[in-house]
Amino acid sequence: MARPRPETFDKKKIVAENRRARFEYFIDDTFEAGIALQGTEVKALRGGEGSIAESYAEVKGNQVFLVNSNIPEYSHGNRENHEPKRPRKLLLHEREITKMHSAVSRQGMTLVPLMVYFNSKGRAKVELALAKGKKTQDKRETIKERDWKRDQARIMKDRG
Repeated sequence: MARPRPETFDKKKIVAENRRARFEYFIDDTFEAGIALQGTEVKALRGGEGSIAESYAEVKGNQVFLVNSNIPEYSHGNRENHEPKRPRKLLLHEREITKMHSAVSRQGMTLVPLMVYFNSKGRAKVELALAKGKKTQDKRETIKERDWKRDQARIMKDRG
């Protein structure tokens, strides 16, 4: 029997976060995936550079790739520096890949990266989410709920 996975992933240093994804999508399920990186990409990420604002993940065959993520060239890299927007292979278990593939193809869901971070062992990881896009009305509802919670906290602060 497999060891149960921890509910939250142990994030040590967050490099890039896609905060817009939680507003644009209903997050259904999250996965932790390793990234196949070149040496200069790791050094650039350790320096705090990198962006996943407009990136997404796609399943090709039995592999998952992170597309359109930007890791700028390492400043002290030589001629063997990496390409900034190349597709990067994500390292996942086979059953996770099949689950993602079925959800994307049958249910019309999207694979959205939520954040790139280094775990406690120093490995670069991506938190991927299976997400369904929100409609305009849902986004308005989210804004309204957020404003009400902010006002509620302000009222409680004044009274207490």
